[in-house]
Amino acid sequence: MRRFDDEDLTGAEFRECDLSRARLVGVVMQDVEIDGLVTNLVVNGVEVMAYVEAELDRRHPVRLLIRSDEVADLREAWRQLRDDWARTTERVRSMPEGSEHRGVGGEWSMVETLRHLVFVHDSWFRRCVLGLTEPFTPMGLGPPSVMGVLDPSDRPSLDEVLAVRHRQASEIEAWLAEVTPDRLAQAAPVPDDDRWPPYAKGRSVRQCLGTVLNEEWAHHGFCTRDLDKLSRPDSS
Repeated sequence: MRRFDDEDLTGAEFRECDLSRARLVGVVMQDVEIDGLVTNLVVNGVEVMAYVEAELDRRHPVRLLIRSDEVADLREAWRQLRDDWARTTERVRSMPEGSEHRGVGGEWSMVETLRHLVFVHDSWFRRCVLGLTEPFTPMGLGPPSVMGVLDPSDRPSLDEVLAVRHRQASEIEAWLAEVTPDRLAQAAPVPDDDRWPPYAKGRSVRQCLGTVLNEEWAHHGFCTRDLDKLSRPDSS
């Protein structure tokens, strides 16, 4: 275990780090942002994640639909997520030219975010929900371990990425129109190979679909957060 004593970490950035079971004792934390999979977070003796999750549900009721096991709720969740992205697409088209390719603070641009969701669809819906072994879409963006089968140097336009997203959305909508509760409860038909995602085996179809929906919601939030920053007068 690494230990930091009397260190000045002002302005430090931890990216893609596992901080499980970390302890921060006698620290000063002001103007701090935490984005990630956070559970059992205790601040000054108070477990705060229940409050955080309740507030997120209040701000984003679609989260309740995403967690539901009712097919009708999942269909409605997907519809709302698609509507959110449609509104954000119209927003970025009204912003200065090239805004869709601008990132903030080292984060993905809107186009890169959508390319990641192309990869999420290939991974968690086509492979894990449908059981397909077709190659990943080259324009997708994924973790470093799989980028060899993708094309990170590709720079597609917003419309090119949206065309792929539209085809993928049609796949999900057609599947959701016919899926049954029994099908959702079945084990995911993950192909028996060593391709991404490596930790999907043993999950249910519902769990894999949930990953797709959660990724759609989370990355839309990241995207709108950064577009807000780009829209500020001092963003240049």
